[in-house]
Amino acid sequence: MIEFPKNSRRKFLRNIGFISIGFPLLSYNFGDEDSLLDQNGSFESNLNRNLRFANPVNAWLNVLEDGRVLVYSGKVELGQGIRTAVRQVAAEELELELEQVEVHLAETGVTPDEGYTAGSSSIPNSAMSVRYAAATARQKLLELASTKLNTPEEDLILINGQVKSKNSNLSLNFSEILDGTQLEMEVSKLVPLKAKSDYRYVGKSIPRMDIEKMVHGEEVYIQDLRFPGMLHARVLRPAGYQSKLINLDESGLSSEVSGIVKTVVNGRFVGVITEREYQAVKAESYLNRHSKWTPNPAFPEQKALFSHIKSIAEKPKNIKNQGDVSIEYAENQTFKATFTKPYLKHGAIGPACGIAMYDRKVLHIWSHSQGIYPMRRAIAAMLKMDEDKLHVIAVPGAGCFGHSTADDAAADAAILAMAHPGKHIRVQWSRHDENTWDPYGTAMIMELEASMNANGKIYSWKADVWSDSHSIRPDKDPATLLDTRYFEQAIPLTGRGYLGGAHRNADPYYSIPNMQVNAHYFDGPLRVSSLRSLASYTTIFSIESFMDELAEKAGKDPLAFRLAHLEDERAIAVINKIKLMCERENLKDGEGMGYSFSRYKNTSAYSACAAKVWVDKSAGTIKLKKMWAAVDVGEIINLDGIINQIEGGMLQAASWTLKEQVTFAGNEITSTDWNRYPVFRFSDIPELEVAMIDRPTEPAEGGGEVSMPPTGAAIANAVYNACGKRVYNLPITAEKILG
Repeated sequence: MIEFPKNSRRKFLRNIGFISIGFPLLSYNFGDEDSLLDQNGSFESNLNRNLRFANPVNAWLNVLEDGRVLVYSGKVELGQGIRTAVRQVAAEELELELEQVEVHLAETGVTPDEGYTAGSSSIPNSAMSVRYAAATARQKLLELASTKLNTPEEDLILINGQVKSKNSNLSLNFSEILDGTQLEMEVSKLVPLKAKSDYRYVGKSIPRMDIEKMVHGEEVYIQDLRFPGMLHARVLRPAGYQSKLINLDESGLSSEVSGIVKTVVNGRFVGVITEREYQAVKAESYLNRHSKWTPNPAFPEQKALFSHIKSIAEKPKNIKNQGDVSIEYAENQTFKATFTKPYLKHGAIGPACGIAMYDRKVLHIWSHSQGIYPMRRAIAAMLKMDEDKLHVIAVPGAGCFGHSTADDAAADAAILAMAHPGKHIRVQWSRHDENTWDPYGTAMIMELEASMNANGKIYSWKADVWSDSHSIRPDKDPATLLDTRYFEQAIPLTGRGYLGGAHRNADPYYSIPNMQVNAHYFDGPLRVSSLRSLASYTTIFSIESFMDELAEKAGKDPLAFRLAHLEDERAIAVINKIKLMCERENLKDGEGMGYSFSRYKNTSAYSACAAKVWVDKSAGTIKLKKMWAAVDVGEIINLDGIINQIEGGMLQAASWTLKEQVTFAGNEITSTDWNRYPVFRFSDIPELEVAMIDRPTEPAEGGGEVSMPPTGAAIANAVYNACGKRVYNLPITAEKILG
């Protein structure tokens, strides 16, 4: 069972011997998911130039008297292994064994507010901040020990929680150095880091300690969490986004379903609390049969979705103008192509879950939200409570990356816990509700036009992108939570969220003298928010498919064509690496190889991907046989962890490319289960091979999203090379191969 501390973090720190190092960074408005992640910056006084994205972290590191180190990170564990990476950098800088470092993740009032765990920012933000905090702690410990031992600092070393003299038997442990005092400092100047040549942990494959617990079925995920006397609940969802409750007859509920504790009704919000979980399931079913709702307005026809998107889009906004795309030369040839991606769901293996308990003073919430502080602000605003009266603890969920329904499940539990104080209330979503009410990744269109000269070099490039928002995550606006829109005093959602994600990677990373990018924003028919890699999956699928077409028109090898348009040596290196990895592949009849490249956000990590497929030309069926990736994330912190992320991203993107699509008809979402929303099964998983290019002198970048954008295009290019059919509209299905 997970317990929460009875004391605040500040009280906790006052009661122990420690060195506390905290450094405030740039002021941060925790709003749209990646609105600041795309801005480069640096710390005050030039602190930590290695961090590419200078997001405020206010990292805290406590050196305890027994030599152990307690690290606080505001990031959430999503399977990316951030706890292990943070432990590695802290142990490295303080010369500790890994077992001497404990990492506490994401708890309001205890850990720093690091906003959302998003945008592949955990390593460059949280881990790098801990690295500098640990380095500052090491420097201060040596300085204090030098004074106490009357020994020059250069003659002292740190070993396993002690400072020792190199030339004598003199030593002090942390308790003796602190001598009952407490030191608080800020990192305000560049501190020396440990020499990379002396690393024991960084760059190595350090296994995650939580994997064993998962294998043994221990309480790792919030879906597994249980508390003594905990009650269970379900929330009755409206018939559709805009449906209104006409009538609810709960008069026979208690006689048909045992264990009813309480029913909570507020406008269109209907929740029921029971003693056991299955009672809650039966109660929800009863209320569903005995309620009447106004019908939801009809969605546009699915086959006309993309023409509908164009009809409702705003006037285009120019994103990039480089050179002059209007200049035409007679010798240049012009080519055009249009690509589309449907709505995609997050597809969490475990449907959302939220647990809350109101002790009549503080509302305690357990959630798998990716931003516990922003969610706390939203729930506090929803309940009209002071933020400091809400205590949120992050607990991993069974998937996924992006803004899922986790925040909404937490809001459900919070509402019901306030209505029934003194008991833990667990709200478990159903698969039907998860698939229906998920904030999907938006449908998108990308139109490309390029001209090439007689030498096969791209002269001009024009891109137009149609996209809805890519983040409407909870924060100060309570309407970002579903429940607030259904209260008697409803709060409508008025903001558009983070629109910048709509054109991420829409401008190719290639050397093209004339380039223009325009974004066409629209407010679409389905609920949307952040999905892993935001627009990059669609924009790179489009760009890299088009690059293959242009290479063919120019009579060039696809990889050579890309290399001819690149100047960045690191970009060239990953392409050369993927070429080397695949050069011995022999293709049989019906098989094809495809390649692609991207630099995530055009500022972060590099990846080149390759895919090998077999296509049954008579049936149109596709078998993905193998995928490769060559990746450069700068300095590697945990080799095993980053490879796991790359492989996971490739598989998720492959599933999107070949399987996934949210469907709707009339006024209903129809892809409500795994049969109607197919995803990759174990039998679909191909062989994977990942090569990492380690660059210890470069900044460490995140890898959670780097492999997803190029994967789709590599598969599409492989399919074309296998059967001669270019598919522009995702997903790539047998019907489209034969059509």
